[in-house]
Amino acid sequence: MKILGFYAELWGKHAGTPDGPIRNFVREAPEPDEQKILAYLKAGHEILSVMGKSDDVLGSGEQILGGDSLFTDGEWVWRGDLRFYLHGYHVALPAEFLQSIRATNYARPHLQPERVDEICDAARKII
Repeated sequence: MKILGFYAELWGKHAGTPDGPIRNFVREAPEPDEQKILAYLKAGHEILSVMGKSDDVLGSGEQILGGDSLFTDGEWVWRGDLRFYLHGYHVALPAEFLQSIRATNYARPHLQPERVDEICDAARKII
């Protein structure tokens, strides 16, 4: 399991070594297929649902409903607020992730319940 959007402000130290501060990943222009990437993230399998809201760590004053929730595609896990940062700040995502979803034409993979359980167990260790 890989963490997508592994920015220091969004994940605790117990998750491992982050890629760095989120500000380092903010870009002025979106990926040409950003809308498809956003749709892919939205279609992820929800493995942890957290009620409440999280603050925009980049200081806009906005709050993101369910930002602490976790989603997966079976290989990557990401927070619910990643879509907010991608849409609003065009944060850079790993090339490996982008290549993978583009190769499948942005289709969310079907996961067997056993695989979802494995990911949930692994996610408990990083949250």
